[in-house]
Amino acid sequence: MRRTSRAEPAPEPLNQEALEITQAGAKGPSFAPPQRSLLGEILDWMLAPLFLLWPMSVAITYVVAQNIANVPYDRALANNLHVLTRQVHAQDGRAVLKMTDAARDVLRADETDSVFWLALGSRGEYLGGDRALPLPATVGQPRPGEVQYEDDTLRGFGIRLAFTWVDLHIPDTQPALLIVAETVEKRTQLANDIIKGVIIPQFVVLPIAVLLVWFGLSRGVAPLNALQQRLRARRPDDLSPIDERAAPSEIAPLVAAMNDLLDRLSANVQAQRRFVADAAHQLKTPLAGLRTQAELALRDASPEEMQSSLRQLVTGSERATRLVNQLLLLARAENPSAIGLTRTDINAIAYEQTMQWVPLALSLSTDLGFEGSDTPVEINGNPLLLAELLNNLVDNALRYTPRGGHITVRVLESDGQAVLEVEDSGPGIPPEERERVFDRFYRVLGTSSDGSGLGLAIVREITQKHQASVMIGDHPSQYSDLPGTRIRVTFPLFAQAQDQTDG
Repeated sequence: MRRTSRAEPAPEPLNQEALEITQAGAKGPSFAPPQRSLLGEILDWMLAPLFLLWPMSVAITYVVAQNIANVPYDRALANNLHVLTRQVHAQDGRAVLKMTDAARDVLRADETDSVFWLALGSRGEYLGGDRALPLPATVGQPRPGEVQYEDDTLRGFGIRLAFTWVDLHIPDTQPALLIVAETVEKRTQLANDIIKGVIIPQFVVLPIAVLLVWFGLSRGVAPLNALQQRLRARRPDDLSPIDERAAPSEIAPLVAAMNDLLDRLSANVQAQRRFVADAAHQLKTPLAGLRTQAELALRDASPEEMQSSLRQLVTGSERATRLVNQLLLLARAENPSAIGLTRTDINAIAYEQTMQWVPLALSLSTDLGFEGSDTPVEINGNPLLLAELLNNLVDNALRYTPRGGHITVRVLESDGQAVLEVEDSGPGIPPEERERVFDRFYRVLGTSSDGSGLGLAIVREITQKHQASVMIGDHPSQYSDLPGTRIRVTFPLFAQAQDQTDG
């Protein structure tokens, strides 16, 4: 702990330029992105996949139609193959083909497709049919009685093969191979009819579906349009909250955010109105006094009287200047977005500012001392506002402490918090007045010291901005019979303030 007192230049009130908090970096030209329609976005995300899936649906429909068309015609082809198997017999140890007229009628071509057949004996010899008919490519181990199918070409035309084996029980031979085939015109026509039956209605249904989706979405965003109309119809000074019950639940968070914004905007507007009203009220008296003194100086004939009026003008202008600076600082402290908080050593700031008040304290025969910490006491704060907070406390103490009194500025750490105290040996503040002295322009009755009543109001605004607390108590002094005053401001240390911000 140390207590120091030395003479330095008298303090000057902080001007507005010293209080300006600038944003780092210059903002370059920005270009607003094109406005996007919510309805258009939803339609894009709904219809784009639909139009992408439609070709896939056509392809899948074609494959399914082909399979559907093959089933009945494969069954008919298997029946023809069954008829052909009955025409093959074993005779004298070899396979023979005896075609009946009925069998020939079954295997005859119709008006749409051509039918082909081929019979090979147990030794692979030709028994009858069309020799140009291709053999199945998947022929492997013969499985008599099982019908298999395969697609192939004959003379440049696509054909569908059905083949099977017939076991004639001839020793040392393989089963006879029988093949029946037909062209695929009927199958293709049936598949095309199925595709047409599915795709053509889609050309009608799809545009209707798009219109219905557009109509449904238009009705769905109608509450947004109604909300927009209600907002446009509001008076410029109407900052009342929006009724969240009148909005869909999907946009309730947006409405809540807008209400929060309106609350903050209303608070800023009210603060500006109070500032303008307070400034107009408080500047009225100093300006009227300045005008009166100027008129007296113009009418005074003697140089002595003119010099007295001019001195009054200088004193009045100094008071008006300090009042304006205090009003501007109060408006800045009330604005939550006007300043930034950084890692700050309040011990160093308190020492520096206290030393600047020493010359004035000496001129008033007041003992002004500083008791600080031997190590830095860091908080999350704004150096300019913290300096103004201490200046207001010291200025207030100097104004109310009688000549020959004592004032002590103290910085310490207590219970994991940073504490700034200003003690004086003045008349003190009655307990019933300690809450009201933080109101703007309020002064305790019976005080003879001049002032605007803004000092402690500024202190409270700055402490609230720093998430700190301020308390007024008595300070019985051994140097005076007066009760004295101790004003204590308690800040969270930097690490704790960071934890609260992150949380």
